Amino acid sequence: MRRLLAGIATGALLLTATACGSSDDPSDKSSSSGGVTTVKVGVIPIVDVAPLHLGQEKGIFGKHGLKLEMTPAQGGAAIVPGVVSNQFQFGFSNMASLMIAQSNGVPVQAVVNGVATTGEKGKDFGGLVVKGDSGITSAKDLEGRKVAVNTLKNINDTTVRESVREAGGDPSKVTFVEIAFDQMPAALDSGEIDGAMAVEPALTTAKSQGAVEVASSYVDVSDKLTVAMYFTSAQYAQQNPEVVEKFEAATKEALAYADGHPDEVREILTTYTKIPADLLPRLTLPKWPAEVDRGSIETLRDLGEKDGLYTRTPDLDALLP
Repeated sequence: MRRLLAGIATGALLLTATACGSSDDPSDKSSSSGGVTTVKVGVIPIVDVAPLHLGQEKGIFGKHGLKLEMTPAQGGAAIVPGVVSNQFQFGFSNMASLMIAQSNGVPVQAVVNGVATTGEKGKDFGGLVVKGDSGITSAKDLEGRKVAVNTLKNINDTTVRESVREAGGDPSKVTFVEIAFDQMPAALDSGEIDGAMAVEPALTTAKSQGAVEVASSYVDVSDKLTVAMYFTSAQYAQQNPEVVEKFEAATKEALAYADGHPDEVREILTTYTKIPADLLPRLTLPKWPAEVDRGSIETLRDLGEKDGLYTRTPDLDALLP
């Protein structure tokens, strides 16, 4: 929390200029009733956020005096404006989108870890897949082809570029298009795209339709990659430090619970994703460590600089808790 609150005064001033909505609107604020604070959280309907859904169901957040209202979005890049404008009090975002926002002066503050790679190639919760009969056998073969990511300029196109480099290809020759995760399997099957950086449950759905994995792009960057985190705005952290501390503590407990109860994770997925029940046993679950791996984030930051994602180098000391 000490680092989380560092620099908040400066960030709060910037927030006033960059917010998309008025923070004075009571409808935008978290609400309290009977000792329980209701907070709105922007999430993506993927396996990554299962700990929040499971933690809510198991009463973990309630024990910490919180009730979550979760709103689905296509990606972290779409959630960042919602958090900065106080439409959401917290959000889930990949690290690349958070670093891009921070480098642009948007006052985002990471609060707690979100999700991490398994570190095993071919056995990760995210993978670069192609149609089985496409003739594509490596990431290099995607030169001159179209690859889907959930949102542009985020962790997925960044890591795919690294997979292409590792395979000896030129990532500048890959065309990236924006498609929601749950729409990727159909787009791949129809030939609308040549490849997709899919995460669970879209990854298993695509494979069930004949797609094959040609790279584990998260692992290609780091076998300990911190893929995403939960975050808030500098202004909300300044005004509601106790709520932020409760969210951090409850989320860490929920992460640990999810890590230790994989069958319950699979079951909770049926409540907020479109995964068919018969595919649940095939899902590869991510890791949910309580702490971030800073070294992996630094590697991702350096790749972003190589790809020209930032207007200035992200300040990880200011961003990370």
